[in-house]
Amino acid sequence: MNESPAKSVKYSVVIPTYNRAEDLRGTLQSLSRLESDDEWEVIVVDNNSHDNTREAVGEAMSAFPSKLLYVFEGEQGRCAALNAGIRASKGRIILTTDDDVRVQADWLDSAAKSLEQFDCDYVGGRVHPLWSGRRPDWLPDRPGRHWAVIALLDYGDEPLQFGSKVPLGVNMAFRRDAFERAGLWDNRVGRKAGTLLGQEVREWGLRAKAAGLRGFYAPSMHIQHVIPADRLTKNYFRRWFYWHGVSRAMLYETSRINMESPEETALDYSNVPHIAGVPRYLYRTFLKSLGQALRPRRDPIASFEHELWLWFFAGIVRQRRRDRKKRASSSRDGFSTAASER
Repeated sequence: MNESPAKSVKYSVVIPTYNRAEDLRGTLQSLSRLESDDEWEVIVVDNNSHDNTREAVGEAMSAFPSKLLYVFEGEQGRCAALNAGIRASKGRIILTTDDDVRVQADWLDSAAKSLEQFDCDYVGGRVHPLWSGRRPDWLPDRPGRHWAVIALLDYGDEPLQFGSKVPLGVNMAFRRDAFERAGLWDNRVGRKAGTLLGQEVREWGLRAKAAGLRGFYAPSMHIQHVIPADRLTKNYFRRWFYWHGVSRAMLYETSRINMESPEETALDYSNVPHIAGVPRYLYRTFLKSLGQALRPRRDPIASFEHELWLWFFAGIVRQRRRDRKKRASSSRDGFSTAASER
């Protein structure tokens, strides 16, 4: 981020998008109703789309109430697209969202007020559903672990400092220098076409904490996230939890975090027994969850939660196996290896 921000622009909204022109049109229409006395811009980053994304942005430009910029990013991945948008931005406050949201008119000013109120470097707010299909019985209509799968969040009415809880990238705002101090997004752990990787916010949060940055949950910063019907299936949830395990294992390889609760890491994993690269205690959790998943239950939500943990564990095992093979190959070639495992 070598460019200095233009003083006249207070807010930059960065939207990565990939092959979702129709969803993007609705989002841009919603953003066109934003209200602020300060200058703002919207940057749409086309991440190699082969639909009419570029045309959709061009159509919106003529009637858009503020600057609307189209940027193309050839490197595949949500994080690569976000980084391209941040580099192109001019705002002193940078907001990130998705191409399928509806925002409140005061979204921009609410973000700025929250940054000032909490005297912090970044904030994240509520994300509520806008259902496109019938919500299934096994999916709660309230905050919980299922909500993360479809990028929903609500930590209640009171602000709190991020730590054990983390924000969602679909509704975040940053002071510009937060990225200068902590760095940009890591494209290795973010969403890419053909995968459901998605630990970029946690990975960035760990670096932000190490750099001395502080973030807060801002209840007043509220958006709606459109939930398509094809994500309201058990198969989608199974895939998401599998890739969730893959993503957490990737973080474990580089940072030795608690794969179940990264922000609550307390163990020295160099002293923890491993089996095939996976901490041994996770196998106990696997056996417990397997027993619970196989037990007949009247509660479809609880039963499915145990099954999803099994998919999470499967993703961990798959990625740890790949990491071990990669390190073994590097060792044979004479390169240095990662931290030793028991």
